[in-house]
Amino acid sequence: MKKITLLIFGLFQTFAYSQTQDLASLALGQNIGMNALFDTKDNLYGYVSLYSYGKTDKKTQKFEYVILDKNLNPVANKEFEAGTLVSNYTGYVDFKGQIILRPSDFNYLQAFAKDAAAPVSMVIDPKTNTVKPKVYYDYQEDGTFKEISQPKTFKEERKENRAEKKDKGYNYISSVGEIKEGGYIAIEYNDYGKYVNHNSLIKFDENKKEIWRYRYNTNGDKKVFSDLTILDKDENNLYGILRKVNDDDKTFSLLVIDMKTGKELSNKPITGLSPETIYNIDVLNSGSGRIDNDKTFDDKIVLLGRNYISKDNRGFARFVLDKNNYNVDLKTLSYKPDLSNHIPKLSADGGVENGYYLQTKDLYFMSDGSVGILSEKFKPAGQYNAPKTTDLVYINTDKDFKVKDVQVFEKEKSKWVNSDYLFSQYLNDGKDVVFFYRDYQKDQVTKEKKWNLFINTIIDGKFKQEIIPISEKDNYTVTPYVAKEGYILLREYNEKEKFNKVRLERLNY
Repeated sequence: MKKITLLIFGLFQTFAYSQTQDLASLALGQNIGMNALFDTKDNLYGYVSLYSYGKTDKKTQKFEYVILDKNLNPVANKEFEAGTLVSNYTGYVDFKGQIILRPSDFNYLQAFAKDAAAPVSMVIDPKTNTVKPKVYYDYQEDGTFKEISQPKTFKEERKENRAEKKDKGYNYISSVGEIKEGGYIAIEYNDYGKYVNHNSLIKFDENKKEIWRYRYNTNGDKKVFSDLTILDKDENNLYGILRKVNDDDKTFSLLVIDMKTGKELSNKPITGLSPETIYNIDVLNSGSGRIDNDKTFDDKIVLLGRNYISKDNRGFARFVLDKNNYNVDLKTLSYKPDLSNHIPKLSADGGVENGYYLQTKDLYFMSDGSVGILSEKFKPAGQYNAPKTTDLVYINTDKDFKVKDVQVFEKEKSKWVNSDYLFSQYLNDGKDVVFFYRDYQKDQVTKEKKWNLFINTIIDGKFKQEIIPISEKDNYTVTPYVAKEGYILLREYNEKEKFNKVRLERLNY
């Protein structure tokens, strides 16, 4: 192993930064993945590359991480051990600046069969280049904290839950986490199986001393209850949506709680949209999972979800919370008629031609309240048909959530894939956007089909496109990754030849 033991970025500033890096040469283990790291403001921090050395004994295996800065300079590495249930990790940067390696490939069936516990995340301290298992906290019903370094096995948890349910008639559930504003936030409730009640939101100081407690859903049952969806928080306030249910009657209010005292600052009703729309406003799913559907600015919080009418998806709903006066602005954008004038054959539920429908892939929130919505035409798999995808559609709205323009990016049909969309990033301090997708196209000269990478910038509302060939050549697989602003990272990989290089390419915009 080439030793890179200290995370000292200044050491590399005297050299021209690297535009290429050979991942295979950075560690002796097998490279099992790499992902980009972003700070809490969504700025690229760098990359983490993971390596596996296999089992060291029946219960333990060895991994190694290598941290690269955003110019691909390796700046830290360390070996660590873990249990045998986890086979890979995904890295992210927390609010403390620590790099967290979260288990991303975990065999639940094996865990249940072998009576094992869920694997824990690993915490890397960049200042000292040390790694250790993440410590969790459990808040007890008697008001005490318990530090957990080794989770209980699934068998132990099931046994304790059954005993508690038999004794009390419910399971006491709690979750606690450290927050960037200082101290801890916990939630607790009693779970009776078909309903919950005695919910509390609790704030603690750095010494785990309770500062305040906000109670709700005190006497909830199957038909009459309330629940709280937390939207965001800052050093001053916590913002959420409080739903009250009385059989078929559902009402919503914007709840604002003072982070220092726990007192209600606002509890204004939220009206104007269907209960399904308001309740699901914090979630937007795609074929590949959840989409990041919110963004917080200094003066507002913006969310975008589905607009449900009679429980059917009819378009999009935008939720804007003014943090100064706690007013909520709700607006909708319908597939029909708002978008059908721009997209031929678009139906009221987002369907397009030949069984395809618009599948939302990404969202872009601008500081003036305008939103960009990127969708892809997708046809799910049938009994005898493969999933297919074709054109991408970019919907550009103004600050009032009205359609400004719609750009259709025509693309060849792809089979057996759920999406040809890759990723995106903001440009120019969040004022503009660039997004990337691939297309398997026929070369006009050679007539051979090859993969091309399409780089699409929207700067000052104007579209520009650049095309880069990324098809396999000489049995090398080329995979694009997100990079620092103004660049893209291309990874060239060939497992047989132990070739695994990444390089930065400058974008033209």
